[in-house]
Amino acid sequence: MLRKIRIILATVMMIGITWLFLDFTGTAHHWMSWAPKLQFLEAVLALNVVVIVALIVLTLVFGRIYCSIICPLGIMQDIFGWLGKKAKKNRYTYSKAHLWLRIIFLIAMFLAFLMGMSIVVQLLAPYSAFGRIATNLLQPVYLAINNVLASIAEQMDSYAFYHRDIWLRALPSLIISLLTLVILAILAWRNGRTYCNTICPVGTLLGMLSRFSFLKIHFDVEKCRNCSLCTKNCKASCIDFKTHTVDATRCVVCGDCIESCKFGALSYRGKKLEARGKEMAQDNDKPQQDSRRSFLVSSALLATAALAQQKDKIMDGGLADIEDKVAPKRQTPLTPPGSQSMSNFAKRCTGCQLCISECPNDVLRPSDDLLHLMMPTMSYERGYCRPECNRCSQVCPAGAIKPIEKENKVSTQMGHAVWIKKNCVPLTDGVECGNCARHCPVGAIEMVPSDPNDEESPAVPAVNEARCIGCGACEYLCPARPFSAIYVEGHEVHKEV
Repeated sequence: MLRKIRIILATVMMIGITWLFLDFTGTAHHWMSWAPKLQFLEAVLALNVVVIVALIVLTLVFGRIYCSIICPLGIMQDIFGWLGKKAKKNRYTYSKAHLWLRIIFLIAMFLAFLMGMSIVVQLLAPYSAFGRIATNLLQPVYLAINNVLASIAEQMDSYAFYHRDIWLRALPSLIISLLTLVILAILAWRNGRTYCNTICPVGTLLGMLSRFSFLKIHFDVEKCRNCSLCTKNCKASCIDFKTHTVDATRCVVCGDCIESCKFGALSYRGKKLEARGKEMAQDNDKPQQDSRRSFLVSSALLATAALAQQKDKIMDGGLADIEDKVAPKRQTPLTPPGSQSMSNFAKRCTGCQLCISECPNDVLRPSDDLLHLMMPTMSYERGYCRPECNRCSQVCPAGAIKPIEKENKVSTQMGHAVWIKKNCVPLTDGVECGNCARHCPVGAIEMVPSDPNDEESPAVPAVNEARCIGCGACEYLCPARPFSAIYVEGHEVHKEV
């Protein structure tokens, strides 16, 4: 029963979180917005006290079930491990815990956070690793299937589906995601939970807590026949059948050992129940009391998943594609409205890229700058940050992009437009333009004579920096090629205008 409950809950969580990263309509966010907020590291960065306390209590009562039910990277490894067991049964062996190595990675994560080395945090964070795999590798496949269905629907005069562009957001992020997937797949295929019990800092921290958990996997020595099936089926390599011990710091309470034991020598129970069982064994009366207890796992998770869900409008682009744009070199990267400042954004962002996959205007993409590698950055070659859209601020689980209301977004200055004279088409081609001024949503641009002494001279844009919010409509709609004649420079600290 324990194993079945674990599989059901893990399946729901895995499908829901994966759907969040693949879906581009906002439907998944409506139903599953609570799931990313249950991730431990993201809850710590967002200072989500309710979730942090709930997960700690959950671990102290049930053990490290977080890693096998809530963490999508852990569930993904279970899938690869299951495929490995299909190829070769009873493939695992017991190994001693490498505590020193686990502590090193945990300290490295902590120091990297304090020193602002975001790349180290992103590489070690489990939820972020899964998010990058889903965004860079799975979402393009999902979009390709959607586009095939859209083509079929179009032939039937149906608008049930619509086309979405498939494009390479950032090559470094794609390569890192592919390498992460291959390494994790090989480790999980061969040795099960090697990553979780060696590298993952969240697993190490929760493992320390699970040492004191009330419910654990216990041996009944009287029933054990030393057949070693429990050890050979333990993907955490934490069961030593020779000494009849289970390392609770590595056990993820998957229930595979209980399922594989043919003699009922393993059970999931508390310390008091274990002592009581030994006393009753001496009287040759050994009732089993663990069959119903596993139902508490599902009820505890349902309690921690009671987070508020918010609706979100569906926003398509709607503008014609403008090809061959080249991104300008910005002195200061653009961070989304709600991030408040580059400093806040860099400290809290784990690079999970959920905001990137959710952006309906193709504005967000992984940075290829070494200092901010894989962190979301804004660029306006394929669209602009629409004032009525706040999707990214609604999905960030780590507090790197704080929720911002749509009425406040139009007054949040994340950057300002800069005019480049040598690229402006009224001067280079001698034609009238004014695209930037016509489409500026806050009226921060006006057309003025290029020669102040000649009213008939070609009109060029003049930017009111105090009014500009940096949405990028001017940069996106500028007809100059390959570089826009007007682009947005980011601000280190956002402010209200």
